[in-house]
Amino acid sequence: PSWLSGIFLQSGLAMILFTCNVGQLNTQVNASLCMLDYINTYFGLFTLYVAMAIEFSGLLHSSYLVQMAVAALAGKKIESNEDPRS
Repeated sequence: PSWLSGIFLQSGLAMILFTCNVGQLNTQVNASLCMLDYINTYFGLFTLYVAMAIEFSGLLHSSYLVQMAVAALAGKKIESNEDPRS
């Protein structure tokens, strides 16, 4: 229905839920249950290095690609309050 599309895609609620599920909620639950058991392992060190590599490479800005894909699927133009780049 159009009202459901409006709530999720036009208001940005879909991206908020996606960010919470993928980026924050899982790591917080893992940290609350495993605490230092997870940090003091080689897998924890590997995770740290992967996170640092992703941060260094700039792949975190791929969220703009997700934004463009969602806007294209919704058939809406991305509107910004900022002036166009020169």
